[in-house]
Amino acid sequence: MPESGVSRAQHVHITDTAPVTSPPRPTATAAARRTGLLVTLVLGGLTALPPLSMDMYLPALPAVTDALHAPASTVQLTLTACLTGMALGQVVVGPMSDRWGRRRPLLLGMIIYVFATAICVFAPTVELLIGFRLLQGLAGAAGIVIARAVVRDMYDGMEMARFFSTLMLISGVAPVIAPVIGGQVLRLTDWRGIFAVLTVVGTLLTLVVWKWLRETLPPEERHTGGIGDALRTMRALLADRVFTGYMIAGSLAFAALFAYVSASPFVVQEIYGASPQTFSMLFGINSIGLIAVGQINGKILVGRISLDKALGFGLSVIVLAATALLLMTSGVFGDVGLVPVAAGLFVLMSAMGLAMPNTNAQALMRTKHAAGSASALLGTSSFLIGAIASPLVGIAGEATAVPMAVVQLVCAVGAMGCFLALCRPWQQVAARP
Repeated sequence: MPESGVSRAQHVHITDTAPVTSPPRPTATAAARRTGLLVTLVLGGLTALPPLSMDMYLPALPAVTDALHAPASTVQLTLTACLTGMALGQVVVGPMSDRWGRRRPLLLGMIIYVFATAICVFAPTVELLIGFRLLQGLAGAAGIVIARAVVRDMYDGMEMARFFSTLMLISGVAPVIAPVIGGQVLRLTDWRGIFAVLTVVGTLLTLVVWKWLRETLPPEERHTGGIGDALRTMRALLADRVFTGYMIAGSLAFAALFAYVSASPFVVQEIYGASPQTFSMLFGINSIGLIAVGQINGKILVGRISLDKALGFGLSVIVLAATALLLMTSGVFGDVGLVPVAAGLFVLMSAMGLAMPNTNAQALMRTKHAAGSASALLGTSSFLIGAIASPLVGIAGEATAVPMAVVQLVCAVGAMGCFLALCRPWQQVAARP
């Protein structure tokens, strides 16, 4: 009689010992791993598509307001709808991928994404645009959650941490280049052209997934229950103190990053008087720092020091950088100008290259037989906490950057607190054979 989703999840992750070496992978998964660079590019494309969908659209917001004769606050809901869809879609798609495998839910999500994006091209009203942006986010979430689950299917331990760092190299470029691409598209056409480009990209990625991404979850490892079984599996995952610790720590670190993304255009340009070109350059430099540290983590640190040590160091640096930013923006050191603040943001962003891949790797390492559900919880938690943190950065108006620094510091301290209180890395070290 097959195990239920709960028993499988509990069997794997409710333990404080370090994960043991996994048994030999099934043939299909071994074949998928041998594709190497191609799998990396496909999974990178899947995780990069949602940020592209969000950030390519940003330069077009004023044009949408004029074209659809809608208030700016209403047009902003098109962003909120997409982000909400990405958060909630992962809760749905993750358990689906544990039950039916990775390929079918992923291809279904990609097809719906292409359909919803194509409708956005011709949306005659802002209400219809909001609705299909929500559907676009729901469907696009399949790429995020299943990409992480596929990594968990194919890799374990240090290999998984290395792959997440490599994945960050690809997916981390998307938020940097997306506004630039959107701006160039607007030079050639109107805002509808951005959705046309996203439709083409989604179609091409769907074809690549259909042709080259193999199934990585064998039938014998799939869950057979329904919605109730999926909910029980998620409840069992959340009952695992260590998994929940990594999940919340990673989500709070992501919220600190999201606070930067939301506030940096206003802080750099309005408060410190930088030009849009200077802001773009600083944004790009900070993103390069995040990607570079992520590669150092995957290529140099993983295998030489424990993931918890790298994670703890990264969170400590984020706390220190956020503290420095709060002191500078609140005037403790006087009027420091843009350069020191930009340096603090660079350090904070770069340290994310240690925090984000290692929280994902450590959490998923505990969830072999519930990788889809675990990936869904990780993604949904990150997006929801990030969405809550984002509007708080402007709570004091446009005259100060203090709210951004406060949100970042609170999130950073919270992440460190969850890591120490729930994950208790010293206990895991002591428990290893």
